[in-house]
Amino acid sequence: MRGRLRVYLGAAPGVGKTYAMLGEGWRGLERGRDVVVGFVETHGRARTAALLDGMEIIPRKTIAYRGATFTELDVDAVIARRPKVALIDELAHTNVPGSKNAKRWQDIDEILNAGIHVLSTVNIQHLESVNDVVRQITGIPQRETVPDEVVRRADQIELVDMSPEALRRRMAHGNVYAPEKVDAALSNYFRVGNLTALRELALLWVAGKVDEQLDRYRAEHGIAGTWEARERVVVALTGGSEGDTLVRRAARIATRTKGADLLAVHVTRADGLAGGDPASLARQRALVESMGGTYHQVVGDDIPRALLDFARGVNATQLVLGASRRGRFAQLLSRGVGVETTALSGSIDVHLVTHEEIKKGRSRPARSQAVLTRKRRLAGWTAALLGLPALTAVLNAIGDVLSLPSQILAFLVAVIGVALLGGLWPAITAAVGGFLLLNFFFTNPYRTLIIYDPEVLLALVVFVVVAVAVSAIVDLAARRTREAARASADAEVLSTLAGHVLRGEHALASLLARLRETFALTSVTLLERRRPAGGEKQNEPDAWQIVATAGGPPCAFPAVADSDVTIDEDLVLALRGRLLDASDRRVLEAFAAEAAIALRQERLRAEAERAKPLAEADKMRTALLAAVSHDLRTPLASAKAAVESLRSTDIDWSPHDREELLATADESLERLDRLVENLLDMSRLQAGALGLSLQPIALDEVAPRAIGDLGPLADRIHSDISADLPEISADPALLERVLVNLMANAVRYNSPEEHVLLGASRHGDHVEIRVVDRGPGIPAEDHDRIFLPFQRLGDRDNHSGVGLGLALSRGLTEAMGGTLVPEETPGGGLTMIIRMPIQPAR
Repeated sequence: MRGRLRVYLGAAPGVGKTYAMLGEGWRGLERGRDVVVGFVETHGRARTAALLDGMEIIPRKTIAYRGATFTELDVDAVIARRPKVALIDELAHTNVPGSKNAKRWQDIDEILNAGIHVLSTVNIQHLESVNDVVRQITGIPQRETVPDEVVRRADQIELVDMSPEALRRRMAHGNVYAPEKVDAALSNYFRVGNLTALRELALLWVAGKVDEQLDRYRAEHGIAGTWEARERVVVALTGGSEGDTLVRRAARIATRTKGADLLAVHVTRADGLAGGDPASLARQRALVESMGGTYHQVVGDDIPRALLDFARGVNATQLVLGASRRGRFAQLLSRGVGVETTALSGSIDVHLVTHEEIKKGRSRPARSQAVLTRKRRLAGWTAALLGLPALTAVLNAIGDVLSLPSQILAFLVAVIGVALLGGLWPAITAAVGGFLLLNFFFTNPYRTLIIYDPEVLLALVVFVVVAVAVSAIVDLAARRTREAARASADAEVLSTLAGHVLRGEHALASLLARLRETFALTSVTLLERRRPAGGEKQNEPDAWQIVATAGGPPCAFPAVADSDVTIDEDLVLALRGRLLDASDRRVLEAFAAEAAIALRQERLRAEAERAKPLAEADKMRTALLAAVSHDLRTPLASAKAAVESLRSTDIDWSPHDREELLATADESLERLDRLVENLLDMSRLQAGALGLSLQPIALDEVAPRAIGDLGPLADRIHSDISADLPEISADPALLERVLVNLMANAVRYNSPEEHVLLGASRHGDHVEIRVVDRGPGIPAEDHDRIFLPFQRLGDRDNHSGVGLGLALSRGLTEAMGGTLVPEETPGGGLTMIIRMPIQPAR
């Protein structure tokens, strides 16, 4: 039997997930349950660590990786111990390479399969579905993620909630991070806005999970009534032009309640042969989705019941319908969908929305084309006009062998044959003709159209009725067969189209090319109206511009096209090659609607691409101005004060004081020169104008020069560069500068009792250079952020520069063809790893 999973979900680190999990573990122990700790990370929090005292802790598994040792969850040990409940922290954790599984959730799944219950924790930012949203909110990517389905499969999810203000107070009191990390955390990831947004994400995600549980409970217990736990507005779409009005009205109703859902539904007949306008439905679907709603399609012949079944199935509270377009006489014969739905709605509120289409009456679908080919219809008429006289001659020749009922059956068979061959109207003609022939030749008095016997008259009338009814059924079956085949072909074309577009890189070009191939056209052109253009010029070439085309010579304006489909007031799809049947327009309109959507998406992507460099430049400009206005003014002010003091004649400076002022000015100007040089180099990197001179160099030659450039800080560096390392391809001056930046940064944050280690080793076709410090380290979520320009992670020291050192170091490294990545130093601290390619052998 599989174990049960209970997950404690939080909006951010520090809300108390691990504390709540351990508290539940203690409650289990007090109830006599066998509870063990598989893996719990306290992060140095004293109150959390205190809860571990007295609990049985499964020893962790030690794994060696890249010369360091790490500890991970020992899955085999937990399974061998076979407790009732195991406490395992950090569901989204990525295991060290060499572990049994790549992810901790896979470890937990294995333990669950062994029949052990598991309590675990996870933060909302680690869920795969919201990973990009969290990055947009916080500016920090989350590398460790867990699939949503893993958490959704949990038997129980408990939200551990805390207000942003309370969490920040906990942070300020040192209950979450070490004191030296508090300032950086509060001013970056743990801002009130970030925490509020993350909290809302967590609440909404859990609400979705609760909705699933509620739906499952209602289904298991057969509850059909509406539970108004949450507002859900359903809008019914027929495919008519009034749908846009209904969608907007339903969206306004939904926005009145925070968190309400908007759902659009279209009901198609069970045979799939009748439905709304595909182009209108496609446009309305896009409109619904642009307003944050979802589109659904259900099947049902009874539209009111199908709508209500769907609404109750999604636990809807309100249903929006369009007012009936039928006339008064039609409403006397049938109440209509709106009235019938309202009568059956029960607790669901029904809104009947008026619209402009009411006055136009109910639209009727165009009559489909003839079911049978012309050749078959001619054959049917021939059989009706010649076959029945021939049958009459045969029956006359037989004489009294057959009675009147048998003769009527013979004519009935002939009429059915005509129906099968030529369709309805030849069959009706044959039925009427058969009635007259039977009356004239086979009923008493013969050779007259007079009938004295009422039974004979009844028999002949029944013959006509049966013949006409059978003919109608045969014709209807043939018509339905053709429509079904047509619908199947259309569905196959649209399905192939959708797959082709999804797999293609250029949706609009793919759409037009597939449309041309499908209908064997010479060319397909999407035209857009020029603005402004007078009404009298709309049929002239200069009134239109070609947006996209596929095939041969394009159409310059709609008038020269063999067929055209109007998408909206500005877009027209022009087709050249042959005239298309009216029945093809449904598929054409679907193509046209998709083409309009594809065009809009391409333009949005292009606009986003154009705006991206501008946004980046604006961001860089803003940061640069902030840096110049704050950080660069400090050394300028120091140098200016020192020089003005030296120029002052009011004070007689001693030689020692004068030397100190000169040293201050020199140090400030040197710092200013270094900052300006970094800014200029960063600008060159951004512009791609940095000059490079790549050449084979030996690390044991570059490293000593870089250490020497550190001046007094050189004594804090311990170098372990082997002379046996192969030469790498790099620019000596740039690599030296990168090493100086990294070592200076490491010395600044390193423990005073420790040396910064500079080491290197070969790995495959590249060499890894490591700068290792034993300082406070950086949270994993901030690893990428430290490389952003003008970022100092909360450091308030105005003498530390504008935060370009690491950004410039990564930029220079990547310009030389290498990479620069941070890793946590085992035991605490940060390791900066430079990977440079080995110089190929000549």
